[in-house]
Amino acid sequence: MTPSSWRRSLLWPMLRKEFIQMRRDRLTFALLIGIPVIQLTLFGYAIRTEVRNLPTVVLDESRSSDSRSLISVMEQTQNFRIAGQAHSRDEVRDWIESGRARAAIVIPPDFQRDLKRHRTAYAQVIVEAADPLASSAAISGAALAASVRVNAILDPRSTRSPPVEVRVRPWYNPALRSSVYIVPGLIGVLLSITLLLVTSIAIARERERGTFEQLVVTPVSKTDIMLGKLLPFVAVGYIQMTSILILGRVLFNVPIRGSVLLLYVLSLGFIVANLGAGLLVSTLVETQLQAMQLSVFFLLPNILLSGFMFPLDAMPRVAQWISYALPLTYYLKILRGILLKGVGINALWHETLILIGFATALIVVSVKRFSKTVT
Repeated sequence: MTPSSWRRSLLWPMLRKEFIQMRRDRLTFALLIGIPVIQLTLFGYAIRTEVRNLPTVVLDESRSSDSRSLISVMEQTQNFRIAGQAHSRDEVRDWIESGRARAAIVIPPDFQRDLKRHRTAYAQVIVEAADPLASSAAISGAALAASVRVNAILDPRSTRSPPVEVRVRPWYNPALRSSVYIVPGLIGVLLSITLLLVTSIAIARERERGTFEQLVVTPVSKTDIMLGKLLPFVAVGYIQMTSILILGRVLFNVPIRGSVLLLYVLSLGFIVANLGAGLLVSTLVETQLQAMQLSVFFLLPNILLSGFMFPLDAMPRVAQWISYALPLTYYLKILRGILLKGVGINALWHETLILIGFATALIVVSVKRFSKTVT
């Protein structure tokens, strides 16, 4: 028998063994086949970059037929979705700072009077410019609405100045720099990767080596084992936060308008939620490879559907519902609210309570599964 034929004769038994082993490891096989199919279907349908129907608050101080016509035209561009009415400039700020509105249409009291006197009537569109994609949609919508109203009012042969001008005022990121939007979100993404992926793999590695069971049979309580495994990652998370805040400020000139202390306090709920998710993953798998695959299955929706890279307003309704089940969605609002808008707990209490709920539920479920797994 020649060496080449001898190698071929050993190759087929080896391949048969690997396929049998793959068939027996059903979880790994399901993850390898199922995850790409699910994620391709979900993300291909959900991810869109064109932003429409921005929630918009209206401050109509003119309260005239002309001002209502302008608001109607803006809404017909489908770039704006009227979410409510404001009665003062302070109320407009509250709407935008709380996240209930991404833009505001402000029409001054002398709008109709200027039109009747053949003067240029000015209106203002305030845009939350932290997200450059959403800001661009609002700016283009304002320009389109102004053009439509000018064509409706002014004779095309006329040489006088346009009767209507809509001025756009971007807030929080006037230069529309993408780094101002992306860098704060990186804090949440990196925390998710570190706390979920690394935690689940670390515990799975201990289980593979057999050292985890050795810890369980020692006099150390299961609670102490869990705290000893998880608390170091809390410190790592805060170190990551500090590093990104410093580098973002020095390298990219990302503003820090709010309280850093408040950011650190509110981050605890997000950190605990991800630790709970990592622990939960570790109770569902047996190997490090399975832990990595299942963690990626949780991480990719967090990155792509949470609003980190793509605006939530551009996603279909089903994808937005999925985003509501992701802790990162709410943490991004806290990050950008504190760092870019300078808001306080009064505007972020809703997101904070949701993160506390996530953290509590994930830890409770993980502890119960952990106890059953290690016994």
